[in-house]
Amino acid sequence: RKGGRRADARKVKWLSLQLCSLALGLEVSVGKAAVIYARNGSDVLLPCTFTSCIGISRATFSWIQNGTIIFQGVVKNKDSRPEPLVNDRLDDKYGLPPDLPLSKDNREFNISLLLRWAEFSDSGEYTCAVMNPKENNAKHSATITLKVVVELEKVDNTLTLIILAVVGGVIGLFILIMVIKKLVLFILKKTREKKECLVSSSANDNTENGLAGSKAEQKSAPKA
Repeated sequence: RKGGRRADARKVKWLSLQLCSLALGLEVSVGKAAVIYARNGSDVLLPCTFTSCIGISRATFSWIQNGTIIFQGVVKNKDSRPEPLVNDRLDDKYGLPPDLPLSKDNREFNISLLLRWAEFSDSGEYTCAVMNPKENNAKHSATITLKVVVELEKVDNTLTLIILAVVGGVIGLFILIMVIKKLVLFILKKTREKKECLVSSSANDNTENGLAGSKAEQKSAPKA
């Protein structure tokens, strides 16, 4: 029975890996932006990550510009950082950023490429391709477009500032109205208390002066 259970467990695990490989196999992503911009003469990071459901074993990756391979690297295992292939010609123009993080949850790997001193001739399509031997050499890729410009366009925040100013003005006006309302209620309360105090004080004064007693004496005076 134990042997049968172990065999069943292996089958379940194997089926799970197969389903995982089919549904969530090797995936490559260059982010949500299809086009990125870089200023002429500046450094730019070409983003790329890949995920593997069943792990990796010497996964190799390549960066291709307009059909020409410009960089090749390898991720040896889930605990390794990406590094250039030993036989790859190192070029100061392209390289891996020194601060690339380790894999995320042992599934997502960052293989972004740093392009230094961007020139107008660097504009074009960049393809990030990954091959993982552990997944029967499954190979996938994703492409991003780089445009090198003279100056990056400045984002016009005028509308945003206007909206923030209007919202801030409305909030400020609401707070001012609430403060005025509380101040008016406070003044009315104090005025009412003062009036009640004056009325009470006047009644006490009349009693002390005998006004109330004189009325009582008039009522009880004997008839002639």
